[in-house]
Amino acid sequence: MSFIKEQEKYINEILKELNYELPNVAILPSNRRELGDYQLNIAMSLAKKYHKNPSYIASEIVNKLDDRFINVNIANPGFINFSFKKEILLDYLNEVLEDFNKLVDKHETKTIFLDYGGANAAKALHVGHMRSPNIGEAMRRLANLLGDKTISDVHLGDLGRQAGMLISEIKLREPDLPFFDENFKGEYPKVTYTPSDLGELYVTANIKANENEERMEEVREITAEIDKGNKRYLELWKQLVAISKISIKEIYDKLNCHFDLWEGELDSFKDVPKILEILKPYLHESNGAMVMDVKVETDTKEMPPLIVIKKDGATIYATRDLATIYSRAKRFKPDEIWYFTDNRQSLYFEQVFRASYKALLVPYNCKLLHFGFGTINGSDGKPFKTRDGGVMELGSLIDQISEMIRPKIKEDIENKDEVCEKLTIATLKFADLMSFRNTDYIFEPEKFSSFDGKTGPYILYTVVRLKSLIKKSGLENFKLTSIPNTEVLDILLKIIELPQILNRSYLDKSLNYITDFLFDLASLFNKFYNNHHILTEEDEIKNSYLGMVKLVYIVMHELLDVLAIDEVERM
Repeated sequence: MSFIKEQEKYINEILKELNYELPNVAILPSNRRELGDYQLNIAMSLAKKYHKNPSYIASEIVNKLDDRFINVNIANPGFINFSFKKEILLDYLNEVLEDFNKLVDKHETKTIFLDYGGANAAKALHVGHMRSPNIGEAMRRLANLLGDKTISDVHLGDLGRQAGMLISEIKLREPDLPFFDENFKGEYPKVTYTPSDLGELYVTANIKANENEERMEEVREITAEIDKGNKRYLELWKQLVAISKISIKEIYDKLNCHFDLWEGELDSFKDVPKILEILKPYLHESNGAMVMDVKVETDTKEMPPLIVIKKDGATIYATRDLATIYSRAKRFKPDEIWYFTDNRQSLYFEQVFRASYKALLVPYNCKLLHFGFGTINGSDGKPFKTRDGGVMELGSLIDQISEMIRPKIKEDIENKDEVCEKLTIATLKFADLMSFRNTDYIFEPEKFSSFDGKTGPYILYTVVRLKSLIKKSGLENFKLTSIPNTEVLDILLKIIELPQILNRSYLDKSLNYITDFLFDLASLFNKFYNNHHILTEEDEIKNSYLGMVKLVYIVMHELLDVLAIDEVERM
C-alpha cells in the first residue's frame, strides 16, 4: 500500500471513532505550500452531511492526529493543512528504493482482453494507425503494473474490399495461376510477392477500380466469394495476409507494440455459422438485409439497427466482430474487453456491444468497453498529411522524425543508428500520449523532436543525466538519509504523488497524466541539478542527493517502460 493510501486509511479510522462516514478520503498536495505540504478538504463534505460547522469538524479531526502529522493548521472554512515528519517520508521512500511496487496501489486482479492495432492487411500503415497501438500497448502495461492479467490482440482487418482489389490485380497480371482455375485439384503453390509488391498491387488496383465500374464489380464479386469461403481465393488471400504481416509487424516492433495474438477477421470465420444460428431469433429483414434491433427505451437519440447480413447474403465486419467477441469470451473468459479505435467508431461499437449482450454472446458480467481517441492533425487542424496533401504513411513519418533527430546527436556516440531510432520513437510516442486520449491534437515535428521542453527526447536526456551521475558515484547501495533543502523535498513529494497519477490514468484510460508527471519530475530534477554540484558535496549531503537521484531514475525508468519508450545511454 502506498504512503498516501496508508494515511488516508488512518484518517478513515479517525472518522469512524468520531462517528462519521465518508466514501472517499483524499489527501491532496497543498495549493498553499506556506500552510503545509498537504491538505484535507473533507470537513466541508461532512458538515453538509451531518449539519455541523466545518471548522468544528476539522478541529475534531486535528485533535485525533498522531505525531506523524506536523505543522497542522486549519484554514477557513475548514481546510486542514499539514506536513509529514521527514523521518516518515524517508523511511517510505527508502522502501521504494528497494522495491518500486511500494509506490503502486495494486487493485483486485481482473482479466482484461485488449484489442488494439487494427491495421488492414495488404495496406501500408498511415499516420492514423499510430494512436491505437501506442495507447493500447501503454494501457496493457499499466494494467499489468496495477495487478491485472492481460491478453492483447492486434486484430487485423484481413477481410474486405482490399482482398478483392489485390486478387483482381493478380488475376489480371497472372491469369494462369492455379488459384484462378476452377478445375485445379492439386496443392496450391506459394506466391513470392514481397510486402512492397503488395503495396504497389493495391494502389494500382484501387486506381483502376475507382476509374472503371466493371473492374469495381469484379472486385466486389471476388470479395463476396472470399466471404462465402471460395477455397481458391481464400488460399491465395491467406498467403497475401501472411506476407503483409511482415511489414505490419516491423512497424509495430519499432513502436515497441507487441501482441499476444495476431488474429484477425479471418480467424472469426469458423464461428460465423454458430453466431448466425444464435442471432436468428433476433434478426428481421430490412431493405433486403438482415438486421438486429439494438435500441432500448432509455435511448435519447436514434440508435439504428445493426446490419448482420447484407442484401447479397454476405456477412460484414459487424458479423465477424460478433463472432470474435463470442470466441474471446469462450476461450479466455475475460472480465473486461477493451477496444481502442478512433472516436468515429463509437456508435458502431455501442451497436455491437448491445447485440452481444442481447444474444448472450457474452455474460452480462463481462464488460465490453470502447475507448475512443481523437485524430492526429497537422498545423492546419486537419488530419496529418504529406506536403503534397496525400495520406502520410507511418513509415514515412518515422523517417521524417529520424532525419530531424540525427543531426542533434553527438558525433562520437557509438551505435548512432540505434540511438537515433530510440529517440525517434520516443518523440512520436511521447507526443502521441501527452494529449488526453479523447481529444484531437496537432503534431508539430520540429517542436516534438526538440531536446528541450515537453518532449520525449527531453525526458530521455534527463534519464541519461541520471544514469551518468549514478555511474560516476561508484555507489552500489543508495539511501536517503536526509532532506537537505526544499528542492529535494519538492522532488520527493512529487514522487509520492505517483500512485494517484497511475490510478487516474488507469480509470480514464489516458496516458497524459503519466507524461505530465514525467515532465514535471524531470523539470524539478534538472532545476536541482543546475543549482548543485552533486558529486562534490560533503559525504552526508552527497549520499542523500545520490539517493534522490537513484529514486528519480527508478521512477522514470518504470514509467518509460509503461509508455513503451526505450532509454538510451548517451545522446
